[in-house]
Amino acid sequence: MAGRFEATTTIDRPIEEVFDFLADGTNDPKFSPRVMEIAKTTDGPVGVGTRFASTVKDAGIKTKREFELTEVERPTKIRWAERSKNQVTASEGGYDLAPDGNGTRVTIHNVLEGHGIGKLFVGFALSQARKGADDFGKSIKAAVEAS
Repeated sequence: MAGRFEATTTIDRPIEEVFDFLADGTNDPKFSPRVMEIAKTTDGPVGVGTRFASTVKDAGIKTKREFELTEVERPTKIRWAERSKNQVTASEGGYDLAPDGNGTRVTIHNVLEGHGIGKLFVGFALSQARKGADDFGKSIKAAVEAS
């Protein structure tokens, strides 16, 4: 079973500034407490094909994750896919950005999939993600505005 969650927030910053902050995956720990560490593992500027490797902690369990940017359209669209082999993965995700007055409206989404035994608890992971989606959006807003 796969499922999607999303959150939308409005950030009091210009769209280009918000895009640059979000495209740099090394900023993820600033708004996602589950991300313990993250590093860009490819050379060059951020764009299609850029990869980030991270260590995350979910439900007390640490796992290694690897994400690849699959679409980058500055300043409105970022898409990624998880390339790591974990029990629950984000098979696709992204940010959609649009001007909103003097700020930027951001929608984040992720599609979670279970693999192997992960198929048994992907529903729980999805439920938790949906429950926390609005707070996650608020965390993104706070992190970008503080940068």
